[in-house]
Amino acid sequence: MRRPVQFDCRVQRGRPRVRLKVAASLDGATAMNSGESQWITGSAARQDVHRLRASSGAVMTGIGTVLADDPSLNVRDVETPGRQPLRVVIDSRLRMSPEARMLELSGETLVCCTPGQDGTRLEQAGAQVQEFGAHGDGVNVFEVLAALAEREINDVLVEAGPRLAGYLVEKRLVDELVIYLAPHIMGSETRGMFTTPHWLTLADRQSLELADIRRVGNDMRITARLTG
Repeated sequence: MRRPVQFDCRVQRGRPRVRLKVAASLDGATAMNSGESQWITGSAARQDVHRLRASSGAVMTGIGTVLADDPSLNVRDVETPGRQPLRVVIDSRLRMSPEARMLELSGETLVCCTPGQDGTRLEQAGAQVQEFGAHGDGVNVFEVLAALAEREINDVLVEAGPRLAGYLVEKRLVDELVIYLAPHIMGSETRGMFTTPHWLTLADRQSLELADIRRVGNDMRITARLTG
């Protein structure tokens, strides 16, 4: 029997396969500058995301998304594979509230922080808190992905804001992009898909290989891979 490609990724590279999901308007906005973002895409696209979650061993996000949206990050309205994916929050200074919605749901939540943080309140609320090395002012995501591989997680779906999304693309930690584009324009007072402060010229751009383009409800889903 042929092994799935995500298993080979975990064994050969020491990390799970990473899929990065982004929902944006046709002009590339993921939220208004105020943080308002619900909902950009339609119900069919959102249900499609739940299918992606159901096929993933873990769903990862950043603390900015948790503070702004208080997401559940669980699988709803589609058949689950028997258990909820592990919810992973990148939270260097443990700013996550013990009353966060996801901590009230079934399934496990792993909160990843830098050394020296006090995770007592989050652990009392049901979260697992694990320290990782620092990378700049954040958590070393390379170490987080390696730890998820040790848990035998083959697939990680990332649903995050532009900072974490941009970091993962910059570090070439994304194996597949899944971009949902909604047919509307949100204008100039918005936030983009990726924060990439080190990309200063056109030569810094990241080329993509388009693997699939299809309509999901009234939205478009683009699946692409990083090249070069």
